[in-house]
Amino acid sequence: MAGQRVEVDGGILEGGGQILRVSTALSCVLGLPLRVQKIRAGRSTPGLRPQHLSGLEMIRDLCDGQLEGAAIGSTEVTFTPEKIKGGIHTADTKTAGSVCLLMQVSMPCVLFAASPSELHLKGGTNAEMAPQIDYTVMVFKPIVEKFGFNFNCDIKMRGYYPKGGGEVIVRMSPVTQLNPINLTDRGSVTKIYGRAFVAGVLPFKVTKDMAAAAVRCIRKEIRDLYVNIQPVQEPKDQAFGNGNGIIIIAETSTGCLFAGSSLGKRGVNADKVGIDAAEMLLANLRHGGTVDEFLQDQLIIFMALANGVSRIKTGPVTLHTQTAIHFAEQLAKAKFTVKKSEDEEDSSKDTYIIECQGIGMRNPNL
Repeated sequence: MAGQRVEVDGGILEGGGQILRVSTALSCVLGLPLRVQKIRAGRSTPGLRPQHLSGLEMIRDLCDGQLEGAAIGSTEVTFTPEKIKGGIHTADTKTAGSVCLLMQVSMPCVLFAASPSELHLKGGTNAEMAPQIDYTVMVFKPIVEKFGFNFNCDIKMRGYYPKGGGEVIVRMSPVTQLNPINLTDRGSVTKIYGRAFVAGVLPFKVTKDMAAAAVRCIRKEIRDLYVNIQPVQEPKDQAFGNGNGIIIIAETSTGCLFAGSSLGKRGVNADKVGIDAAEMLLANLRHGGTVDEFLQDQLIIFMALANGVSRIKTGPVTLHTQTAIHFAEQLAKAKFTVKKSEDEEDSSKDTYIIECQGIGMRNPNL
């Protein structure tokens, strides 16, 4: 099984945890032994952090692989994958490390497992520098399922910065192959909805303030749609610690989904949290793409593994997306092209078509 180790430079492009997630997931799915060097080399705290380590250990356990150099602060790991089994696995960041990022690294692997998987992911559900779990469930899930699979995400407990303490359970069955996707027709925005939440000691009024500020901001640009943002007090037994935040989603006539979200921090007033989320959503609606800036890079690995040609229309291509493409080409040998969109309606906008000839990965374990 073990051929030549693939060497990955963890310091190029995005230069962070994303390189580790993409390369480890592809290594596991493709059965490629891997060495990643210079992990998070340019970050203020270089090397593996608890959330990266718990993700790596879960992937190792999923496939009975060998993992060397996996310790907090380590800048080099080697990974030798074996057959992906499935079953019940736990990853616990023991911090506010994002459960959504744990899901990102594990999902491609469990799709190509021998049997169904149940992943218990523990950490932050609504944490900075990562998708919020609400984004994962409301935007990522319905779009990624177009590749021809379903997953179930059960939010047991929400966890916030700095304590974490959240838990989600992801259940998923393997597939034989992934279907390609074609997301090039954006349609028109038909509804805008969302949720504004508080948890712990924060007063409920904060939800109303965030939502009202967000609605005022959206109204300036989009006048003809009712914006339905639910204020939510997270139940005491379903939220660990204190937090507040908002996610707003726009849905189009062709089923495209876009989001803007923001989390409260000490000293930041509720209006600003609402406005930040609204402005992020509006920016994602201006570029004419069919996916927002956060979905872009998350779809690349699935496009690379799918059986056929996939196309997505995007706004400006992010560094995370460039990074995912680079490693999908290096490891999976998929072929990507990124071109400016030639559609009439996109001529004045910064709109691109990302096309991929997927490798048609077949599940060797089923």
